[in-house]
Amino acid sequence: MTYQPYPTGGGSNQMASGERPPQPATVRIAVRLMLAGAVLALLSAVITLVLSSKIKDAVTKAAQKANATNARAGKATLTAAQIHTLANVTVLLLAVLGIIGVLLWLWMAWANNKGSNWARIVATVLFALNTISLLFSLGRASLTVSFILLEWLVGLIAIVLLWRKDTTAYIGQRVR
Repeated sequence: MTYQPYPTGGGSNQMASGERPPQPATVRIAVRLMLAGAVLALLSAVITLVLSSKIKDAVTKAAQKANATNARAGKATLTAAQIHTLANVTVLLLAVLGIIGVLLWLWMAWANNKGSNWARIVATVLFALNTISLLFSLGRASLTVSFILLEWLVGLIAIVLLWRKDTTAYIGQRVR
């Protein structure tokens, strides 16, 4: 008994073994937009650090106002040291979140540049989280909200490009 080799399809448009399909422009543009998003996130983190004294002042005033309200209601209040710590932790947390944002943008640019389907899905989930962040930030009028809005617009365009038909075909070729 003889066995026939497994058919390879042998069509003229089939890629040679090991050859990568050409990356469509939609993926290249989406990756560049993700790199731009990383730059915006970095600028936002730097602005947070530059404006740290104003952020600390705002946190301090809000905590003091809450203290006054709590004191009238007979509830516990924060000490001056606790308010100072709260202000410092707030600035640190905002800066760390900014750096995490930069790293997430860079990671998604790298992974989507490789044509990974999972990266396209993760990027979409991260965009949804960014949308929620934007919605919570809209009530405040500040410079960082402008950067959040710009990051959101960059993310929106990148996500649309990642789900275009030619990007889907490219990722489908990569998976096979």
